[in-house]
Amino acid sequence: MNKTANQMLIIFGASGDLTARKLIPAIYNLYKGKHLPENFVVLGASRSSITDSEFRKKVVHESEYLKSSIKKEDHDFIATFSDKLFYEDLGDDYDTDYDRLSKRIGDLNNKYNTENNYIFYLSTPPSLYEAIAKNLSDKGLNNESDGWKRILVEKPFGYSLQTAQDLNKGLQKYFKEKQIYRIDHYLGKETVQNLLVTRFANSIFEPLWNRNYIHHIEITNAETVGVEKRGGYYDKSGALRDMFQSHLLQIVSLIVMEPPINSNAEEIRNEKVKALKSLRIMTDEQTLFDHTIRGQYVASEIDGHPVKGYREEEGVDPNSKTETFAAVKFFVDNWRWSDVPFYVRTAKRMPTKVTEVVIHFKTPHHQVFNEQDINNKHNKLVIRIQPDEGILIKFGVKVPGQGFQVERANLDFYYSSLVDTNVMQAYERLLLDAMQGDATLYARADEVEAAWAFVDPILNYWEHSKDVKTYGYSAGVWGPENSNDLIEGNFVWRNPGPHLVDDSGFCVIC
Repeated sequence: MNKTANQMLIIFGASGDLTARKLIPAIYNLYKGKHLPENFVVLGASRSSITDSEFRKKVVHESEYLKSSIKKEDHDFIATFSDKLFYEDLGDDYDTDYDRLSKRIGDLNNKYNTENNYIFYLSTPPSLYEAIAKNLSDKGLNNESDGWKRILVEKPFGYSLQTAQDLNKGLQKYFKEKQIYRIDHYLGKETVQNLLVTRFANSIFEPLWNRNYIHHIEITNAETVGVEKRGGYYDKSGALRDMFQSHLLQIVSLIVMEPPINSNAEEIRNEKVKALKSLRIMTDEQTLFDHTIRGQYVASEIDGHPVKGYREEEGVDPNSKTETFAAVKFFVDNWRWSDVPFYVRTAKRMPTKVTEVVIHFKTPHHQVFNEQDINNKHNKLVIRIQPDEGILIKFGVKVPGQGFQVERANLDFYYSSLVDTNVMQAYERLLLDAMQGDATLYARADEVEAAWAFVDPILNYWEHSKDVKTYGYSAGVWGPENSNDLIEGNFVWRNPGPHLVDDSGFCVIC
């Protein structure tokens, strides 16, 4: 395991929700788990005029997000942790003079011996990234002659290919690419990382991981909630930008990629970039019409309770065509995946909150035993990313009795069974990796741009073609009635239940 050096974490936008909800709890758990050095401090920076003690009170002592992590016997430990948190008021905006901030960083560095090692976490809108990077550069806070400096940015990283390229250029004016860490919290999930291990550490999978044995691949990301109070943001984004371009294409890249030379961060990221560049970009309007579906949840009832439709949500245009359901069929142009269809969907207001990958294997070329249900006679490998994290293999067994009636059986593994192992939350894993200089789970500039290059033509088609429909679906069902039409042959989507071994029993066509 890498050693965590003495360092300071400077969080821009520290008075915002993400700091209290995710970052401070993650840092607390890392500190409690003894993953952090003794010489470690956090400096929050934002436009709110609060003191060190008020910042500590907000994100630690009165935090509802830390309740589950703090035990009664942790009183002294909490006091020690709180003493490592500080706050600096940036004034009116993020583009004013940074003299005071620079001095505070220097003072804390000298007092706590953080050895000039700094991570700048930008928990701000992307429009502020370049301005913050420039101000840090102006004060020499990007200079690594006396210690390392890293800048960590949140998604969304761009709104399109052009805006992503502009963001990359803006950051790269002031920080080297190796200093830039683009966070995607999905890559911090153990089951996402386990895709690499499942593939490359097991000879029972990797030899079969190609077009000769795999019929198609299906990825589902479903949320039970609507847009909640994010209507203003979401209406300018939509499901394709919010989830597909980032989280789901990251998962796709891990499925598609070739074996890296070794487990070095750059070797893994090199193969992920190659994988994303091999996705067949759809430019033909007929292909885009046939291979993409967008939908939007409408008012209905769930468990007897009325639920608003998307257009009735706060901050949403009453005539909005923004998708809350997106499904895409695509192909990969390389030898391994030639002619294997990939089906990826993401949506809000679904029956179950779930993210999973389903590898559908081909049937044996010679059918000795007759099985009627085409959806059940294929072997399946199900990788559950959340919840009930684990891996499930579906295979055929003989039903006891006369004859050779075949039934599907399950062979499963659950992360929850590892009772003696502490499974880190996504932000814990990602923060620790950044602190240790491991960029494996962070997106590189060319990786982000390759993902946008694939998504841009779909977005342009949806936004400008008169042929594109936005299909309505009732909140609490598995999407528009025609979403099964996307899948070839007699196959349908696997509609998962809350538990790995269960299908939900809900039908797409309702």
